[in-house]
Amino acid sequence: MPSKPGAGIPRPTSNIITQAPEVAGPALQASKIEAHADFVPFAELFPWRGFARKIFDGAQANAPTFHGGLVDAEYAEKYPEIVVAYLRAAIEADRLIAEEPEKYSELIAKVTGIEAEVDYLFHGPLGLQTRDVTWKPEYRQAVATSIKTLKLLKRADSDLDINQFVTDKFIRIATAQVGRDYDAELKNYAQLPLKARDAATGAEISDVTRVAQIWVKDEAHVRHYASPENALKALAGLEKDGKAIRVVYAQDRESGIKLFANQAWFVRSSKGELSAFLLKQAADGWSKQNGGEVLDFAAARESLVASR
Repeated sequence: MPSKPGAGIPRPTSNIITQAPEVAGPALQASKIEAHADFVPFAELFPWRGFARKIFDGAQANAPTFHGGLVDAEYAEKYPEIVVAYLRAAIEADRLIAEEPEKYSELIAKVTGIEAEVDYLFHGPLGLQTRDVTWKPEYRQAVATSIKTLKLLKRADSDLDINQFVTDKFIRIATAQVGRDYDAELKNYAQLPLKARDAATGAEISDVTRVAQIWVKDEAHVRHYASPENALKALAGLEKDGKAIRVVYAQDRESGIKLFANQAWFVRSSKGELSAFLLKQAADGWSKQNGGEVLDFAAARESLVASR
């Protein structure tokens, strides 16, 4: 926090208020607020639309974020078959998205107004959403922490036992009905896997730590690359051929989250390998520990041209 010159104790100058993301977007554009903390998909949507930059991701807090369904307890006990049917529909939707993420990203865009490039960032392979349907211990703890936080902020006046309103009995029934092993999935923390070949070399992608992707306009499927350097070299060729590019993605080398490559920071090693990072601070840290030059997206592209 900033402090006045000569002050022995830093004095906060920030004023924190509650503001819905739909309000915060215009406020950011009009410079009425300096920053905004929000939920899916706004931390990615605002940068995509060009009036904000993501400076912190939930992954850095080492605490889970997740989405869930709420149902009135009395209704659920009276009509369990409806609750289970709803959950089975959600599971089926996840299956469809996993099989054709580009197609359903376009559909989500039509329904919600959130651009398909942002939707794919979440729902494509290695995306920000894991498609997890299980009630993991970390999720239960996150709910308990949320309750304590609300009490601290004086938004709630009593402690709640999460075991009184968090239950996995309905999702257990739903997963069993579609032939899935809930207990096995309870132990699975993986992202939606990527099974693809490098669009430049044709080799199967086995290491996803440096994956990059390009979505070319009017192409039904995203192109996958084993490394940012392969993708950026291909990008130069595509642009030379007059192809319009919708978006370029990269994976954060440390957290594994998917990034918009044009807003990422890169570290170029002495061997010419590029690693992507959400934050410059993270890129600087990687560079100091492993060696290499820190570059922004434009400089990373230029470095490949210079190395030819």
